[in-house]
Amino acid sequence: MSQEGIAETRPAPAPPIKAVVVEDEGLFRDLLTTCLAQRGHMDVLAGFGDTDSALAQIPMLGPDVALLDIDLPGSVDGVGLGLELRKLMPALGIVLLSNHALPQLLTSLPREAVAGWSYLIKRSVGDVATLIRAVTGAISGLVTIDSSLVSGGPAREGSPLQRLTRRQREVLDLIAQGYTNAAIADALVVSEKSVEKHISSLYLELGINREDAALQPRVQAVLTYLRDVSPGHTVSRVAGRTLRP
Repeated sequence: MSQEGIAETRPAPAPPIKAVVVEDEGLFRDLLTTCLAQRGHMDVLAGFGDTDSALAQIPMLGPDVALLDIDLPGSVDGVGLGLELRKLMPALGIVLLSNHALPQLLTSLPREAVAGWSYLIKRSVGDVATLIRAVTGAISGLVTIDSSLVSGGPAREGSPLQRLTRRQREVLDLIAQGYTNAAIADALVVSEKSVEKHISSLYLELGINREDAALQPRVQAVLTYLRDVSPGHTVSRVAGRTLRP
């Protein structure tokens, strides 16, 4: 076969990820846009400073993912903007950006809309690996949280998390951060098949319904993690929303 024939059989490269950024602090918005653009294979279509202009224009741009500050000026906050965008673009991935370490906010989202959300602390955007896991996790319909917020802390009394072995809990912590099975295997220096066995076992211990078509097992597991790992306080407010753990 000629070299031209070989070239013709190569698969076309995947299209770049299309992103939009909604952040009212101009310097941080520029920093985030630069971080995403430098990653490669990602196009930042536009940036917005308030929720009203973002809601009016983002649907026309057709992004794959929207990175939204939680505390935004406008008729709704960042969470409300994400929910409104989801009504118009059901497959849109949402990455919430915050200075508050309260990923439990994700458990307050409507069940039908919770898949495909990530929660990222603003100071972590310079960590390329964490940023990309948040973006790709949201696009893939997962629920992921910032690595700095996965503390391995104690589970609530009576939580099914208490039944997990140390290794199963380590695997769940990495799932919550958006790691793939292959990445978990690398991090724990075990085989990917071993990771799959641990995941099956922890799903069983957590009572995860693997037949639930609405929420994939990984999402159910992370929501259980967020509900049952004890936070450091009992009542907090984020973007005007009362969050009770």
